[in-house]
Amino acid sequence: MRFRLLRRRLTVSAPMVSVRSRLPWPLRWLLGAVMLGFSAALAVWSFEFGKDIAGLDRNAARELDQLRREVQVLRSDLKEAQSVANTSESLLITERSTQEQLMLQIRQLQADNQTLRNDLGFFERLIPGSGTDALSIRGLQAERVSDTQLRWQVLMMQASKNAPDFKGALEVTFVGTVAGKPWKATQAPTPQPVLIKGYLRMEGLVDVPAQAVVKNVTARILQGGSVRSMQSANL
Repeated sequence: MRFRLLRRRLTVSAPMVSVRSRLPWPLRWLLGAVMLGFSAALAVWSFEFGKDIAGLDRNAARELDQLRREVQVLRSDLKEAQSVANTSESLLITERSTQEQLMLQIRQLQADNQTLRNDLGFFERLIPGSGTDALSIRGLQAERVSDTQLRWQVLMMQASKNAPDFKGALEVTFVGTVAGKPWKATQAPTPQPVLIKGYLRMEGLVDVPAQAVVKNVTARILQGGSVRSMQSANL
């Protein structure tokens, strides 16, 4: 009987036997996590070691340094370009201001030139004439500056040198027409007193009607009720 039982246990027909581990399941999970972590670390190390062997990290570092240097160069170029742009803008503003000042100076010089021309034409008449008169009127001028005003100029001079001072009066008369009728006016209600020391220049404005057509201007130097010199000019 015992032999049969022993043979049954040792043959294929022996009953199934299950082997159970005595480790608890939390410990099993901990061991599994450790194994997974170790495998992951080993994979990362292999990957990094492979990159180091292939030289990928060294190239990346060099490229990063090169890119940083290029960025610094570009920033420096940008600052220099901005500085040049600001300088150019300042120079442009200064040039415009200088050009405007030059234009103003040119206009002023043109006006001064015209004034000098007028004065030159006027004072050219300071040259004594060929006559023997001790006192004469030279440079009589009149021009219309507006519809209701005339500007007149008179140069009175003594022909001889070291002549005594002359005291008298000046009367300037304007003759023309208004609406076809004769018209006449003077530069002042009464002749203006004058004191001539070699020469004397006088000028002024006279009011005229807007419709007046001035045809002639006459200047007279009076002394004691007599005319010492006279000159007329047609307009």
